[in-house]
Amino acid sequence: MLTALAALTAVSAVVVAGRWYRTRVDAIGRLTPFPTLWVSVLIILAVLAATPGVLRARLEHRLSAVASAVAGRAVHVRCQALGGAFVDAGAELGYVQYRADGTPVDWTLLKRDQCNDLADYLASNKRAPSIKQLIAVHVLTHEGMHLAGITVEALAECAAMQQDAYTARLLGASAGDAHALAVQYYERVYPRMAEDYRSADCRPGGDLDENSEDAPWR
Repeated sequence: MLTALAALTAVSAVVVAGRWYRTRVDAIGRLTPFPTLWVSVLIILAVLAATPGVLRARLEHRLSAVASAVAGRAVHVRCQALGGAFVDAGAELGYVQYRADGTPVDWTLLKRDQCNDLADYLASNKRAPSIKQLIAVHVLTHEGMHLAGITVEALAECAAMQQDAYTARLLGASAGDAHALAVQYYERVYPRMAEDYRSADCRPGGDLDENSEDAPWR
């Protein structure tokens, strides 16, 4: 919606300026003043309307690079726009669609709040992330696991926890701060997740332990 508004106001500014150019001299040869006020207002409105889309595109580009590294293939992250968030009634924080053959598509959609939290994390010093920020980092990792081909939620969740520190480092955190984020998620959030997101084998020495140095229990 905002992108369409930006385009409309930009075109309107061009139309107003073009109309002046065609009639800049009146019937008796006098130069008519340029409609500076109207053109300026339209240009300002166009810039204001375009700014959220430009910022979202920059964030999506950054997150796509991280998700591609996590998934092990080229993928894209889409951040939910304001219009989508307004009509969204789903409880999921992000999702990946699957094709008829069970393979994942090449993109994931992250909800608006999670993208905003990731933007806040990127702008921070990464030393003391809020609970919302560390969850958002994990959501990015979790959807990356789905993009890598893991369809079962409990398996994706456990694999993601062992990659959260890697994701945080890709987002700019130091090794210590990245590990601390992974530990916080493992200790504070994972135990409260729904049953289909948890597994008794997701533990040190369990069947789902990947023996990764980034695992939160290392």
